[in-house]
Amino acid sequence: MNLIKHREFFNPDDFNDSIHIIGCGAVGSTIAEQLTRLGIKKLYLYDFDKVNEHNITNQMFLYKHIGMSKLDALTEICRSINPEIEILQYPKGWIKGMPLSGYIFLAVDNIDTRNEIVDDNYFNTNIKAMYDIRMRLIDAQHFAAKWDEKGKKYLKETMNFTRKEADAATPTSACGTTLSVTPTVRIISSYAICNFINTVQHKTIARNVLIDTFTWGITACDDKGLIE
Repeated sequence: MNLIKHREFFNPDDFNDSIHIIGCGAVGSTIAEQLTRLGIKKLYLYDFDKVNEHNITNQMFLYKHIGMSKLDALTEICRSINPEIEILQYPKGWIKGMPLSGYIFLAVDNIDTRNEIVDDNYFNTNIKAMYDIRMRLIDAQHFAAKWDEKGKKYLKETMNFTRKEADAATPTSACGTTLSVTPTVRIISSYAICNFINTVQHKTIARNVLIDTFTWGITACDDKGLIE
């Protein structure tokens, strides 16, 4: 894979840690696609769902993928970008007790699973950082935590609400389908990738990024407070 466009900025040959993407829907599939284009050589993907027709509008999948498992479809997409990438699939999704290490992207669609993943790995010294992405229709949130006591405590505190409260604040159609639009997905996923690169390069990361896609609003904070 020819990485001349960015190798001097980010060289994947210098990266040897694991990357786990838990949830391969809108955000997870976009994260996987961007990491593949960065030249990451190996991804661990977790998802139990199939590609539905309505997924085509806001996820990385194509019409030909309808009916396929999201893991198989996303593996095909990543290998069409880089045939040499290694993909490890977990078709039951993340299950309590599964060992995680390196860098974790949380792209699941409910707060209960996020809480369970954090709780199950709170004392896991093999993790370096977690990146949580939460999205509604035109606004989204991204939280990042280096896996030290300060970082994981902060991430846990951002999850102090119930699934019922989260569902009540999520825009849905008249038939109950969660609403989502591609620009919001792409923007918030890109910020998560930027935080990943900054973590790997030992630069300052934004511990939270809040966006409102169609009013051009963005707020970001690091450990010292608001980033101007």
